[in-house]
Amino acid sequence: MSNKSWLFTSESVSEGHPDKVSDRISDEVVDAYFAADPNSKVACETLTTTNFICIAGEVRGPSSVIKEVEGLARNAVKDIGYEQDGFHWKNAEVIVKLHEQSADIAVGVDEGGTDQDEGAGDQGIMFGYACNETEELMPAPIVFSHRILQLMAQARHAGNEPGFGPDSKSQVTLRYENGKPVAVDTVVVSTQHTEDMSQDAVRERVKPYIQKGLPDGWNCPEERILVNPTGRFVIGGPDSDCGLTGRKIIVDTYGGAAPHGGGAFSGKDPSKVDRSAAYISRYLAKNVVAAGLADKCLIQLAYAIGVAEPVAVYVDTYGTGKVADDEISKKLRELVKLTPRGIRNHLQLDRPIYARTAAYGHFGRTAEADGGFSWEKTDIADELARAFGGRATRAA
Repeated sequence: MSNKSWLFTSESVSEGHPDKVSDRISDEVVDAYFAADPNSKVACETLTTTNFICIAGEVRGPSSVIKEVEGLARNAVKDIGYEQDGFHWKNAEVIVKLHEQSADIAVGVDEGGTDQDEGAGDQGIMFGYACNETEELMPAPIVFSHRILQLMAQARHAGNEPGFGPDSKSQVTLRYENGKPVAVDTVVVSTQHTEDMSQDAVRERVKPYIQKGLPDGWNCPEERILVNPTGRFVIGGPDSDCGLTGRKIIVDTYGGAAPHGGGAFSGKDPSKVDRSAAYISRYLAKNVVAAGLADKCLIQLAYAIGVAEPVAVYVDTYGTGKVADDEISKKLRELVKLTPRGIRNHLQLDRPIYARTAAYGHFGRTAEADGGFSWEKTDIADELARAFGGRATRAA
């Protein structure tokens, strides 16, 4: 890897992207069930298109929540900012097709599964990743891609950018040398806008957010800033493209810098290891890097449906580890119980904390006082470091 230079690209999409509208609605349903009963089970999918929203899936929880779902969907769309002829929070048709969870699934998930503990809701592999490229311990391209769109959305919600629409995408290409990001090569931003804005006007309004989203002193060459490269982008959101829950899994995670097991997160309660095991994998990887045990770390967990303990735990520090990967793996399993219940208890996941994850990434966020993004804590970093004779490089 030494003396090697390459380009790497990650993309993000805004909360108004059709798939993200669907993710948000599905996670609002998860939150509603958890607010009513922390023992609820939810697997919710949403489809959005021109003035139409369909919410379907399997649930187990208070029957009263079903009556709230249409209102939750409308309020989410309103909060995102859609009041357009082709997609309006008040005028869209909303169909709710949620039904009781399959008894065959329930028998494996409930306590009393094959190893007398709450079993995994499905088989699968989940990955977590962390690296020291950014303060967030995330790959730099995805962090910058998210940040640009977040800044634009904040300005739009504050009323400072009335010409911007809710739907937008970004893409950041960085140049790496000797394994470290050193410069910006290209930035692409496409944003929905009002009819009266020209392409030049959109470009001038977007450029400051690109600059604010990049580190101080990092400037993208003017000719490599591509804003609305196809030109007009007035019709956007679900009116322009059908949205579905779970189609932006690389945006949700590491921007392609690390493997993905394939399972989406939004719309699923934490008994689904697609979500909870991906969260704990990120937590473990982040704490390994925060402890100074490696410059980057990949964790893979594998589960079988109805079985509580993971069938495999894999750690890869890409040759940057200060101690052997198998020793790190052994210590992690001592510190955190990796059953679905153990994960849920450790990260306190049985709370209505999911709608906020639906846009701008599930990882690299700030842990919040009410338990949101609890998987971003580095509260076992000191113990990890001490176990191997060191001191954590970052505070918990």
